[in-house]
Amino acid sequence: MGDTNGNTERSGESVRIDRWLWAARFYKTRSQAVEAIDGGKVQVNGQRAKRAKPVRAGDTVRVRRGPFEYVLVVQALSERRGPATEAAGLYQETQASHAAREALAAQLKADPWARVDTKGRPTKKERRDLERLRGRHKR
Repeated sequence: MGDTNGNTERSGESVRIDRWLWAARFYKTRSQAVEAIDGGKVQVNGQRAKRAKPVRAGDTVRVRRGPFEYVLVVQALSERRGPATEAAGLYQETQASHAAREALAAQLKADPWARVDTKGRPTKKERRDLERLRGRHKR
């Protein structure tokens, strides 16, 4: 049976993957979690997940957020989003996943051109320069 804070620890119990990702604080909203799942950025036990896929303690979850990939082992279940300290207790990241993320972070930090820095819409000057490059602007 679940305790008072929404965590469940009985074997055989499960939680939807979209709820678990939200409770584990990988996404700010459940709709963002659903978008990631539908976009193929989440796998459970090596298979592409659907939003209602049940996740149990001991399952392996692979989450891709931006350039980083997390490989997690589910430690506990929760349908309620709580403090970050509680959320961190819901999973254990594998050593290989942590090392790979650290290496990628160091690589991205060392090479500033590896990142795409978009600022939104181009300014009027940038737009004119682009048009001139494409040969559409008369001057």
